[in-house]
Amino acid sequence: MTTPLCFDTLMILARPGAGKSEIIDFLKRTPPDQRLETFHIGQVTEFDDFPLLWTWFEEDAILERLGYPRLHTDSDGYFIGVHLWDLLTESLCLNHAKWLRDRRHDTLCHTALIEFSRGSEHGGYRRAFQHITPAVASRAAILYVNVSWQESLRKNRKRFNPNRPDSILEHGIEDQKLERLYREVDWEQVSAQYPDYITIQGIKVPYVVFENEDDVTTSRGDVLAARLNTTLANLWETWRKSRSE
Repeated sequence: MTTPLCFDTLMILARPGAGKSEIIDFLKRTPPDQRLETFHIGQVTEFDDFPLLWTWFEEDAILERLGYPRLHTDSDGYFIGVHLWDLLTESLCLNHAKWLRDRRHDTLCHTALIEFSRGSEHGGYRRAFQHITPAVASRAAILYVNVSWQESLRKNRKRFNPNRPDSILEHGIEDQKLERLYREVDWEQVSAQYPDYITIQGIKVPYVVFENEDDVTTSRGDVLAARLNTTLANLWETWRKSRSE
């Protein structure tokens, strides 16, 4: 088997506000040659379920204004059914499948970055992983950005720009909703069985934890670069070995 030059698919998971989008923004701004050499990240394609989620909010608001039933959320902005979280996960995988199809004959080094958050209230990562396709799992590694609930709340408040609520880098969630949906997460339970990988669809998916309680992601500076380099280097070795097995 050919030794890979970059991660094929990297799932970046965490509570809202933990720094997922900031890490992706930093990677996208890093010169391609440096990004590949230092972080093992090729040409970036980003898959984030927030734009789809926000479209649902906008569509429901329009439908309600026109006098029709809302399709996805109630008037307080909560999903009308937990199955919609599954739909978000499977939509990410569907878009990933299209990405694979369209680069079938492309020999360049590409990395898909899949970003999402899941709280215990709606099934957590355990439920989400049940809807990750084998095609994604067989190519993936996981970077989990670890922050406390209190830090998630602080960053969520800090980043919110009321003039750009649809922005990936500037959106926010009301305190009450953030607490209900994301105060409790099941990452530690899901990752407890093995220190290096999580089994998804019967496939061993390597993971590593990026500690960000001290918020090195907001500044996008040298401290972030150094920590990301060390963390991804460890993940790279585990993932590369798993690809050669």
